[in-house]
Amino acid sequence: MSQKRRYRTHRRYRRKRSKKKNNTTTIILIAIVAVFVISFFGYRRYVQYKNEAQVEMVQQERNDFVKKVAPYAMGLGKQYGVLPSITIAQAILESDWGNSTLASKYNNYFGIKGENPNNTKVLQTKEYTNGQWTTINGRFRVYSDFRESMKDHTKLLVDGTTWNPQQYKQVLQSKNYIDAAVALQTDGYATDPGYTSKIIRIIQKYNLKKYDEGIK
Repeated sequence: MSQKRRYRTHRRYRRKRSKKKNNTTTIILIAIVAVFVISFFGYRRYVQYKNEAQVEMVQQERNDFVKKVAPYAMGLGKQYGVLPSITIAQAILESDWGNSTLASKYNNYFGIKGENPNNTKVLQTKEYTNGQWTTINGRFRVYSDFRESMKDHTKLLVDGTTWNPQQYKQVLQSKNYIDAAVALQTDGYATDPGYTSKIIRIIQKYNLKKYDEGIK
């Protein structure tokens, strides 16, 4: 074989090797891109599924909380005239769905304070005074279970405070949850300037009005 022919044969062989190498590189790059795409969208789907599961779990916990307190709130409403929607919404707001330290450890769902060291616990709380939020130490009632807390809350609205037995008279006289929520604010139940709107929003979002049927 001539030198020239051997050179052409060798050159064709190198081209074939180069082409094969390029094909292999292309396949590897495609595989890497495919793995990246699958991993990316798989991770996004995993995050989406995880978020959906968390939302569903939170919603179920909230439904369970309402189911737990609603029957007793209705019973107290029929006995004392306090709208169950108000009782349930206040329990939700004040206790953070039963998750606050005061609620989870001491069964106090309404932030009710006391003076007797034998049945109270000192905890930090926030109060809105002079146009700003401040953290203070407050002495709060301790209860044996959530029903005791709910009844004490109802009795507070019915009997008022030691310095003003008529303090929550407007709350009791209210015929609907909106008037009652406004009265809670004006009668001084909470210092939070947004208390009324928060109570109304909770009642409307979770359709708590249905528990008021037949109460007044």
